[in-house]
Amino acid sequence: MAMAVADKQRTIGKEVALSGVGLHTGNNVTVRFKPAPPNTGVTFLRVDREGGPVEIIADISNAPDLEGSIRRTILENGSTRICTIEHVLASLVGLGIDNLIIELDSEEPAEPDGSALPYVNLLLEAGTVEQDAKRVYLKITKPISYQENGIELIALPHDGLRISFTLQYDNPLIGTQYMVVDIDEKTFVDQIAPARTFALGEEVDALREMGLIKGGSYANAIVINDDGIKSDDPLRFDDEFVRHKILDLLGDLFLVGMPIRGHIIAHRSGHSSNVKLARLLREYAESEHGPTLKLRHQTTMTSAIDINAIMKILPHRYPLLLVDRIISIEKDRVVGIKNVTINEPFFVGHFPGHPIMPAVLIVEAMAQTGGILLLSMVENASEKLVYFMGIDKAKFRKPVLPGDTLRFELEILKLKRRICKMRGKAFVGEDLVAEADLLSTIVDK
Repeated sequence: MAMAVADKQRTIGKEVALSGVGLHTGNNVTVRFKPAPPNTGVTFLRVDREGGPVEIIADISNAPDLEGSIRRTILENGSTRICTIEHVLASLVGLGIDNLIIELDSEEPAEPDGSALPYVNLLLEAGTVEQDAKRVYLKITKPISYQENGIELIALPHDGLRISFTLQYDNPLIGTQYMVVDIDEKTFVDQIAPARTFALGEEVDALREMGLIKGGSYANAIVINDDGIKSDDPLRFDDEFVRHKILDLLGDLFLVGMPIRGHIIAHRSGHSSNVKLARLLREYAESEHGPTLKLRHQTTMTSAIDINAIMKILPHRYPLLLVDRIISIEKDRVVGIKNVTINEPFFVGHFPGHPIMPAVLIVEAMAQTGGILLLSMVENASEKLVYFMGIDKAKFRKPVLPGDTLRFELEILKLKRRICKMRGKAFVGEDLVAEADLLSTIVDK
């Protein structure tokens, strides 16, 4: 897969807001859209939480694995969640907005009419501003698919973003609907954004028993009963239902982290399966490109850390200080660099005449990189140490030779008090050379 760098990133020109009632929670809410700097992506900010605002980055890593017909897209950060965000995110896809802060004083955006059109109109009022950073696209170059229980999603190569969607219901008022659309700002605003959410009449009671659609009405949803279609307004399109499914799919695919260039073919998919495809697309992108992949979830990223700063964080010194530079560090992820030279002391005795970096030192360097991330998360870090406790699932795929530049990528899998489990990967260029799960703890010096 290749990444095609094209036009500039965009944010909005001014702050705008919209108030209303959440479709599922029934809560009153005000949603504020604020401009954001380049390369920061989209961050939801729950400003109603005790103890201060809580950030939730619009990224697939924050989407829980929920099975079945969940009827909405959910993101979480710890105990804080936001839900039914698909119409907002679809608006950003359709208008080509990359960077944004979205403040909410409840867990669900307002749902004025069941479509994305109120948000589109609001964002058009704010205007878009080009930023001094290039937009990087995820270009699909081979088939990627998800299939389960008659649901099918396929991503294929295409020069642009095309959606083909087949909707099938037994109810004759819906039946089978099919649409193919090439997504740009005009087609999205005119053909997709106005399409409203819908439900079968027999589903309504079950949804209410689940604690959902508390804010639902004929003003913000279409209900299909045996005796006809119920809504405050007539259908906006003869095939409005499949158009709304395309709207939902676009919002869910925003979570991949990059604007997509490809043809997405969907058959009977909903939020749960959409999110699973988004996860597959993300995994594929990361496996192909590693840290060269510029995702839209870098809000908490700090600047690089050089060797002088590393020596203030880690107690290690030559010859066992094995990290030369940290190129990025986030709340749960770190990327570090080790330049491997022929002057490394271990080459003197490790396979003399055929120098190969010892696998155990690759793991040690990986652990040191993770230690920098852990120490960045605690107070009084200068008074703490990170002890390496265990290793699991270690694999060494290719030898590391003099002249190679090792790149370590670690992400936190589990953090409980001072015990942390991380997944680490080591690359030379785009080649994965080693990987392991590491267990560490933070102790006092």
